[in-house]
Amino acid sequence: MDLDKELQSLGDSIFLLRQEIKKGKKELLPELVAKRKKFKELAKKKTQELTAWERVQLARHPKRPHTIDYIQNIFTDFVELHGDRKFGDDPAIIAGFAFFEGIPVAVIGHEKGKDTKEKIKRNFGMPHPEGYRKAIRIMKLAEKFKRPVFTFIDTPGAYPGIGAEERGQSQAIAESIMTMGSLKTPIIATVIGEGGSGGALALGVADRILMLENSIYSVISPEGCAAILFKSQEKAPEAAESLKITAEHLKELGVIDCIVPEPLGGAHLQPKKTYRLVKRALRKALREIINTPIEELVEKRQAKFYSMGRFTEV
Repeated sequence: MDLDKELQSLGDSIFLLRQEIKKGKKELLPELVAKRKKFKELAKKKTQELTAWERVQLARHPKRPHTIDYIQNIFTDFVELHGDRKFGDDPAIIAGFAFFEGIPVAVIGHEKGKDTKEKIKRNFGMPHPEGYRKAIRIMKLAEKFKRPVFTFIDTPGAYPGIGAEERGQSQAIAESIMTMGSLKTPIIATVIGEGGSGGALALGVADRILMLENSIYSVISPEGCAAILFKSQEKAPEAAESLKITAEHLKELGVIDCIVPEPLGGAHLQPKKTYRLVKRALRKALREIINTPIEELVEKRQAKFYSMGRFTEV
């Protein structure tokens, strides 16, 4: 992205100036102040002008924080659990138990991987059926021990391979959606990057749905939509606008409950600040629902999803 290159170049320049100032070159301070001011102004201006397609690119940025980063920086004493007790383990989904500000919770999320080796191991964040069945197993344990569930959504979609279909991919997704719809414990879902189709929705049925400012959530990728409707992937930017996949659009449509702001330029530029912002949003969301009687909570959760997509003909 031109936006990213421009900001990155300015950010690198600021970093180098800081290093020189640390060495004693105090005369560079005015230049540093000027460049920091320019960076903030440019980032703010560019962020306000972002198109849906540019947000798609930000959501897919290789340096954007992943589920594993949020686990390490927001939760404590995380213990990962493996396997679905039917076929095997799926590294594309991380699941386990941890503490959130002293409260025991379950944490489940898609994980894409960072370097090439890890991306291959985690199948680029595209879960197999055993990944969703593992998630279901952890959700039911959380319900049994009355622990809130936090999910993190970041996937292009569920894996569409032959083996995955043979092992019941669609059934696993459906069972995960059904389980979350009636789970008797608080659930908070956060879209941190890509929210692709049923593979994302399988972890997205929650009492509170949060979404980072530059994340996306849709039934199909812009490229897939463009290929089907326009017979050309070059129309992906137009498809992105039509799909209403940004946090702002989804908040207006009532699909999500809260937009979590990102640092200027995107989450990848200031990950530590992003963790603080997400943690604050999770804290607020949990406080809103943790004392709600469980039957009422489940009833409200189901009513929220039943109401989605309704329209009136005029």
